[in-house]
Amino acid sequence: MEKQRLDKILASTGRWSRREVKELARRGLVTVDGAPVRSAEEKFDPEAAEIAVNGEALCCRRYTWIMLNKPAGYLSATEDGRGETVLDLLPQELQRRKLFPVGRLDKDTEGLLLLTNEGVLAHALLSPKRHVDKVYYSRTAGRLTEEDCRAFAAGISLGDGLQCLPAKLEILSAGEESEAYVTLREGKFHQIKRMLAARGNPVTYLERIKMGNLALDRKLPRGAYRFLTEEEIAELRALV
Repeated sequence: MEKQRLDKILASTGRWSRREVKELARRGLVTVDGAPVRSAEEKFDPEAAEIAVNGEALCCRRYTWIMLNKPAGYLSATEDGRGETVLDLLPQELQRRKLFPVGRLDKDTEGLLLLTNEGVLAHALLSPKRHVDKVYYSRTAGRLTEEDCRAFAAGISLGDGLQCLPAKLEILSAGEESEAYVTLREGKFHQIKRMLAARGNPVTYLERIKMGNLALDRKLPRGAYRFLTEEEIAELRALV
């Protein structure tokens, strides 16, 4: 990436103005690759440089990728007058980066949700033509059977005429309440809930646990987030 002035790079995080960056640099509080930078006018590659302010490492890359462990009660949207969105779980400096959810989870669905400002890759990950699997853990009222598994594999037709692509249903336990993994390559509105309801097994709990090779980080408490690593981002790019 083309090199940019340090004050522009840090101002783009939304945490400091350019004037404040100049003062931080003058006081020796800004380091790049471990060395203090005294002038905010020096230029660096934000994609390659390791920039820190007062010892805190910063993410100044053009594109931001975040893994969020979504809790129930939040809408997968950038703004919505009906309630809080997943962006409300982030600090202000990240909200200013124009992040958006990669796909949607229902308000009461929990688990893995990616947030980014890289539109092309996000769109590719969601395209059914790319065959990027999304795996969900579900609990349902009712006993799941092998017949349900075969129906999912064949592609379920819903009452409104929607023909779902073939999906995988893996039963973990079956009884008055059943547990299963559901793997989709698409993400229609309330799709898993509608598919299981069509088989007479309404969903009581739903959590996304995996997208492609990227699994939900179980070290993240519900409602917490972390940046994706360079290796994880590279794996997402490899999928498409």
